[in-house]
Amino acid sequence: MTAALSVQGLCKSYGGLRVTHAVSMEIQPGERHLLIGPNGAGKTTLFNLIAGDIAADAGEIRLMGQDVTRDTTASRAQAGLARTYQIVTLFERDTLLHNVTLALMARLPLRWRHWGTLGRQTAVTHDALHALEIAGLAGKADIPAGQTSYGEKKRLEIAMALSQRPKVLLLDEPFAGLSAEERTTIYTLLISIDRTVTIIMIEHDMSVALSFADRITLLHYGEVIMAGTRQEVVDDPRTRELYLGS
Repeated sequence: MTAALSVQGLCKSYGGLRVTHAVSMEIQPGERHLLIGPNGAGKTTLFNLIAGDIAADAGEIRLMGQDVTRDTTASRAQAGLARTYQIVTLFERDTLLHNVTLALMARLPLRWRHWGTLGRQTAVTHDALHALEIAGLAGKADIPAGQTSYGEKKRLEIAMALSQRPKVLLLDEPFAGLSAEERTTIYTLLISIDRTVTIIMIEHDMSVALSFADRITLLHYGEVIMAGTRQEVVDDPRTRELYLGS
């Protein structure tokens, strides 16, 4: 079976600071994969490398078997990669619907048209509303993003990513800064996502993340310390020493 995402020997340094070193991972289609490690382990940098936000010094990245190592961020999105960010970035003055519509347009030929209005693109609007409905936000479609709660902004960002119909979805700390109620809402949203979408998630809230993950990779100082099933990684002494603190 072709891996949904394959990373081989990925390296990135800034001067003398080594951020990732020979990182290799294989994520299977439909898998829910958790990426853990202490602060500074290189988790977000690895996401940035996979998404094409920064260029790798060495190594290879394959998406559904396709080598995307030298592809642009936009090309990787076209190939089926979507992501969310640790810090939510939205068009605060625009409505939730408009935010999702713009994200959806990024993968459509319509993005090259410089005439007409988005309001006339009924199929695009329908798909954007469907993404908001999945995220439980359809009732707030016409509200400016800046007038929503932090938890709703997190859900909006996930809706924007899902609207692009990704094959692989990278989630960078989707539960960070949320109340217990908001974490439950986000968790319910994530487990509802169809297994046609492969999900790789960075998360420090282990109480929810562990129940979500099929497999886990532990990073430390930019290196893979171990990878395995949820139980294998939790039971390993290195996980307790480096990350769980017991």
